Amino acid sequence: MEETENLRKTFADLYGTPGNEPVLFFAPGRVNLIGEHTDYNGGFVLPCAIQYGTYLLIRMTDERVIKLASVNDPQKTVIPVTDHFSKQPVHWFNYPLGVFEQFIKKGLPVGGMELLFYGDIPNNAGLSSSASIEVVTAFALNHLINGGLDLLDLIKMSQKAEQEFAGVNCGIMDQFAVGMGKANHAIFLNCSTLEYKLVPVPLSGYKLIIANSNKPRSLADSKYNERVAECQLAVAFLAERFSISKLGDLGFPQFFKAQDCIPDEVIRKRARHVISENQRVLASVSSLLKNDLPQFGVLMNASHDSLRDNYEVTGFELDTLVEEAWKIPGVLGSRMTGAGFGGCTVSLVREDVIADFIEEVGMEYKAKTGLTADFYIAEIGDGVRRVE
Repeated sequence: MEETENLRKTFADLYGTPGNEPVLFFAPGRVNLIGEHTDYNGGFVLPCAIQYGTYLLIRMTDERVIKLASVNDPQKTVIPVTDHFSKQPVHWFNYPLGVFEQFIKKGLPVGGMELLFYGDIPNNAGLSSSASIEVVTAFALNHLINGGLDLLDLIKMSQKAEQEFAGVNCGIMDQFAVGMGKANHAIFLNCSTLEYKLVPVPLSGYKLIIANSNKPRSLADSKYNERVAECQLAVAFLAERFSISKLGDLGFPQFFKAQDCIPDEVIRKRARHVISENQRVLASVSSLLKNDLPQFGVLMNASHDSLRDNYEVTGFELDTLVEEAWKIPGVLGSRMTGAGFGGCTVSLVREDVIADFIEEVGMEYKAKTGLTADFYIAEIGDGVRRVE
């Protein structure tokens, strides 16, 4: 494969050829089909791994330093091996360093190593490049030091790395999908219990099309943390009437009858989205198991409506992409995916109209926003793995 051959050449140019041969690993990105902003609320999600992701070429050394570099970024660094790592000013360094910190907390040694990353996940697309870096780092290190950790341990450690080093109060969905993905299947995950089921995605005659808005996402992290706080406030109000610790603990019929106990309309809308989105995930799993793609598309559309009106995380650019997609015959459903405030949409598009979809949605989007969208046909792939 040309990409991996180029990666090995770059590694040799960067670090030299003495010592052991470096080992190659891959972790995918993910797209969430439905169930947005429910994961950190202990709810249901339905993501899948995609063919785009992060390659890591890594070699253990006898030096007491860790060397980090990426094909995607000119910044590189050399950090002494230590029992505690500090946050770095170059943001992406903190994803692997946060993982190393988690290994140290478990009493597992982190020695000298050389790492070279390469990612083909579109920049700022909200397709979980950070989780992809974290999980591939954790998986590779566990393999090379014979750490004995299972995949779920590595997923949890990767989530903590994101929370504690990157400062994003994320749920576990991204890391779980990156780790546990399986080709042609979505993952129906209960984020409260971590019980999950692989659900076949019967795309016969259809494709998942990701559209990247290419809107800068400078507000995404701060607004994400703001929504987390708003949901916690909703729980505090609802807990006066129900024995709950998370919004995912409450069914929609209960919420509908009791929503007036939340005095603030904005906080009430946040809770309404999360609790209704949980129901949409359950209905989506049922639709996919029945091979009912049209009904699944209806649920995707309803999800976007709620993210726009109740959770208020879409914005003009994502709304434009979705609304233009809805106009194309042969599109069963379209919604924003990821944290929002930029990033991507995912659409379920009949194969024979994909070219028209890309041309027409792209043209209207540019006319209305001044931005150029990028389009990708997503293939549902496997999770993290070593590449032979």
